[in-house]
Amino acid sequence: MQIYPQKCVLNIYFMIWFFTTGWTCSVAPQQFPAAQIDAGQGMVVMTDKNSSAFFLSRSSWSKLGSVSLKHVSVGPAGIWGVDQQNEVYKFVASDFVPTHGEYYLKQVDAGGQGQVIGVAKSDRIHCLTANKASSIKEIMHWSTSSVTDLLIYISCAPTGCWGVNAQQSIFFTQISNSCVKPGIWNKVDGEAVNVEVGSDGNVFVVNRLGLLYERTGISDHVPQGTDWKKIEMSVKIKHASYDLGYLWLVTEEGFIVKCTK
Repeated sequence: MQIYPQKCVLNIYFMIWFFTTGWTCSVAPQQFPAAQIDAGQGMVVMTDKNSSAFFLSRSSWSKLGSVSLKHVSVGPAGIWGVDQQNEVYKFVASDFVPTHGEYYLKQVDAGGQGQVIGVAKSDRIHCLTANKASSIKEIMHWSTSSVTDLLIYISCAPTGCWGVNAQQSIFFTQISNSCVKPGIWNKVDGEAVNVEVGSDGNVFVVNRLGLLYERTGISDHVPQGTDWKKIEMSVKIKHASYDLGYLWLVTEEGFIVKCTK
């Protein structure tokens, strides 16, 4: 049985059920201590602070492959991850396969239109086309083109891509599955350390204070939205991800919370 510090037990106790800004939240199945979580295509994956990857199966977490990963992402492009050396992997059959590509990435996102977007150590963003991302035969030939510069985190959906830079500024653009270079990265008001966009275009950010915000006013005509709405939480949030009506959160202490409207 996992034994948690007393402070953490109290935090979980107070989070079992609570209502906040239109959301109902509860403690999700735990794989403590969680580091990062990603939801897409009806799946939920996560990494813990020991660099192990897991996927949610009913009410428990199951080990995902044998490779130690610091970041994992699931979406139309499949399941992708990066390790501590920034090597890029794709999940094929029953394990992660290294792509041995031209670029090393510290974060990767598989939630776009089938393409894979990643952040290099230099903070440059690179894109792998949907055709190459979906082809097992081409998986060992990671070939990307530079999309833009100086973002530290990126998240994509069919509606577009969101990113944040080292100054915590937020940006939005649209990138096709062929990785065509976007015309403009539009700066969006607000500050964040990471951003996640769901497949339906819903966007959530976490700032340096551990506060969680949801983007409002998103439409076909205004895909970047119009404002931010704070989601009041009783704990500080480290990471968020959204898919099919469920908002998945990782607290700063490493616990997982599930919310729905």
